Amino acid sequence: MLVCLSANAQEQEYVSPVKPPLTGRSPGVKVKLISDNGTTKTYAVIFAAGDEVLSGLKEFAIKYKVQSAHFTAIGDAISSKYGWYDKSRQMFKVFKIDNFAEITSLVGDIALYNGTPVVHGHVNFGTEDGTVRGGHLLEAVVSPTLEAIVTVEPEALYKKLSPEFGISVIDTDLKK
Repeated sequence: MLVCLSANAQEQEYVSPVKPPLTGRSPGVKVKLISDNGTTKTYAVIFAAGDEVLSGLKEFAIKYKVQSAHFTAIGDAISSKYGWYDKSRQMFKVFKIDNFAEITSLVGDIALYNGTPVVHGHVNFGTEDGTVRGGHLLEAVVSPTLEAIVTVEPEALYKKLSPEFGISVIDTDLKK
């Protein structure tokens, strides 16, 4: 769900916190298994120019049947959207960076919601003027690369919808 609200003649975009990312937007992603101890596997997930980060991580999770994982990443983006959670609206207020930015830190997790992997990431962007901006990652188009290290855990984690906040949250008591 996408909502644009007018405030003082300026359009402010808000987006639902449970809106899934579009898939099929990361054709250049390459994956390499870099560690396998029998129960935990670690992958290098490398993005190419033009790939969208959330799309690629979700596609990775689907292809490799990920039920629980955590990740870190660094790289660069040519356009980005990140959000700040507005509890009163139960939506993310969207901020955009429409030019090159360093992704100085991306951390997150993957868990299941209604049987589907959900990628949740928070990001910091370093911009040309030396400032850092960040929040909930909504979209980032990579250029020239993004290097993610994803650790897949053997025990599944499940999310449920929090009625108080309108977001899906991990519940360690939930079972399949």
